[in-house]
Amino acid sequence: MSSNLLNATIGELQKLLESGKVSSVELNQQFVDHIEKHNSEVNAFIFVDKDFILEQAKASDERRSSSSLLSSLDGIPIAIKNNIAIEDQRLTCGSHILENFVSPYDATVTTRLKQQGMVLYSGLNMDEFAMGSTTESSYFGATSNPWNTERSPGGSSGGSSASVAARFVPVSLGSDTGGSIRQPGAFCGVYGLKPTYGQVSRYGLVAFASSLDQIGPLSHSVEDCAKVLDIIAGHDERDSSSYPTLDINYLQEIQNLEDYRPRIGIPKEYFAHDIDPEAAKAIDAVIDFYKTKGCEVKDITLPNTDLALSTYYIIATAEASSNLARFDGIRYTHRSGEAKNIMDTYFMSRGEGFGEEVTRRVILGTFALSSGYHDAYYSKAQKVRTLIRRDFETAFEDIDLVLTPTAPTPAFKKGENADDPLMVYLNDIFTIPVNLAGLPGLSVPCGFTQTGLPLSYQLIAPYFKEEHLLKTAKLFEDAHDYHNQHPQF
Repeated sequence: MSSNLLNATIGELQKLLESGKVSSVELNQQFVDHIEKHNSEVNAFIFVDKDFILEQAKASDERRSSSSLLSSLDGIPIAIKNNIAIEDQRLTCGSHILENFVSPYDATVTTRLKQQGMVLYSGLNMDEFAMGSTTESSYFGATSNPWNTERSPGGSSGGSSASVAARFVPVSLGSDTGGSIRQPGAFCGVYGLKPTYGQVSRYGLVAFASSLDQIGPLSHSVEDCAKVLDIIAGHDERDSSSYPTLDINYLQEIQNLEDYRPRIGIPKEYFAHDIDPEAAKAIDAVIDFYKTKGCEVKDITLPNTDLALSTYYIIATAEASSNLARFDGIRYTHRSGEAKNIMDTYFMSRGEGFGEEVTRRVILGTFALSSGYHDAYYSKAQKVRTLIRRDFETAFEDIDLVLTPTAPTPAFKKGENADDPLMVYLNDIFTIPVNLAGLPGLSVPCGFTQTGLPLSYQLIAPYFKEEHLLKTAKLFEDAHDYHNQHPQF
């Protein structure tokens, strides 16, 4: 049963628990044993609090025995990226400066998962403060791609994607600021959903760029994405950007696809870029599939797409420089032992505590906001952001979804672009416009290269139309088996 259990979807695990064939403690013990055996190969987890996990599982079994379950998901495991707060658990953000910080409270999403009785696994590895596309900037070491440990799992939610691909957990949460759920989802061959900005509360998510950040799930199946989204979505008065609750059950939305035939737009600007030939071939096959299903597929234009990358790296770095000012050597955990005065404490603590990529982005952002440059850079970037958003709004007048590559290439080798950060930034070229516009996006597995690396495509929907993403992906999933394949250790 062990192998089947590790490869099971949430729905399959629910049936096992309901039938009494396995207890939550037994289920979670198998996942913990699998993590302890193989995490050294992948480094998906910075730490694993076994006692915390099994205490939750034991409490779930007690509720089941007394017929007081919190939900049908009671006892099911879910892992959490280590920039999302879990009370009394370390919250490192992959950084030396927060290495020993323990969160005093729960994020809204973790509160909602606990209210459903799900078993939380804390400590997923990530690029430091979510700044990166490779999960190599983590103070706690790089994460490897389970399909090929010499390859990157993507980032910044590399631990989130690798943990699901490696079957350490059936589902995880990540955060997406410029593609940090969808790109690692693509590299690791799992689903990665970035909801509409404001759909999921950011309360308890350590901020990178507040106008771009969004929490979302990574999973083996469309159904599992829908189940988690049903839990975490919804209004939260503690998040000023949170949108009023929508009366949508995403799991129900994907049950009946008999008459669902969306209109799909193919943006010429995305396909004008250099795309790996195997990735391009796989996406052509996806487009042909939707045509055979009776979907209307048409060419569209998003004329300001090429401005997205430079716009993003002004807005994101500017907001990062502001958000990270709080980590000053006075509060939180790391304080320089060499400091002689208060100014030394500020400068030396930050110099020691922040890694190279975070330092680079804070400097860039501080420059973009500095006197004499704010209007030339930050204000202009916000105006371009509006143009990018309007491009999508115009396109969605005639279509239901946009289909694009998720990334220009399959997973690249770790360290391949270590000396050229611009090449790493370019890997987010297809995902960044979604964050700038605040739209929902989903990365969908669609094949493998000849060397066995996962390939994926991206779906983009209008605001708060996540059901379009999930239903369109389910059409593809029902006809293919890519999502059921998994790496062998």
